[in-house]
Amino acid sequence: MAEFNEVYQRALYYDIVFNRDVSGEVDFIIEVYRRFHDGQMPTSLLDLACGPGYHARDFARRGLRAVGLDLRQEMLVLAQEAAERDNVHVEWIAADMRHLKMDTPVDIAINVFDGIDCLLTNDDLIAHLDAIAANLTSGGLYLIDVTHPQFATLGHYAPFHYSGSRDGVSVDITWKGESSQIDPLAGIASTEVEMRIHDNGHEQRLIDVAQERFLTAQEITLLARCSGKLSPVAWYGGYNLNLPFNNSPDARQMIGILQKM
Repeated sequence: MAEFNEVYQRALYYDIVFNRDVSGEVDFIIEVYRRFHDGQMPTSLLDLACGPGYHARDFARRGLRAVGLDLRQEMLVLAQEAAERDNVHVEWIAADMRHLKMDTPVDIAINVFDGIDCLLTNDDLIAHLDAIAANLTSGGLYLIDVTHPQFATLGHYAPFHYSGSRDGVSVDITWKGESSQIDPLAGIASTEVEMRIHDNGHEQRLIDVAQERFLTAQEITLLARCSGKLSPVAWYGGYNLNLPFNNSPDARQMIGILQKM
């Protein structure tokens, strides 16, 4: 997701809205890896733009090495507190995903919930793909998950609304896609997000604006080719091995699987 800093620095409120069971998604990630490695289990995962680290923490619960990366220190503090409550160990890194350097590579890197859309230029994206490849094991996989183009493109950007409540606090977040300012040459939307907070009798309303890059499957393929280090090997319409990336009603996402060459 783009760098909506007013929203993301309020990590607790973000978590109230987006905290969820991601075990099915992690099952899918593991099965995708097994499919391309003759049934072999992965041993390590890097969760990019991880926020509260939902996927990293679920992976760690399975006794596997997990690393979470995010630019926002507030998110990583929240993620570590949750990991401690879960009694799991995750390595947390505050870093830019274009310039990642790890001592030990991982089998799988994931970038979910439109986390890649903050990389606005082709140079940014190629540098990012280079960095990911450098931190993957031989034949390692990189999963990119973005909103399906039928819901978010330069020509049609539907509004998205999310809400949640916990311990007397309710939070609503709305992506106002319909009012986005679009740069058709760069493929970038300047999008407004509204966060409404009702915290035990106190109300806040925050407006945040950030730029988001829309990516197509063909752009990802061409950028991977420019990098020369990763190659697309599969596309899915959601976290389901039997759901192809197409225009069916069930296909809500564009999930690309890239493999280290």
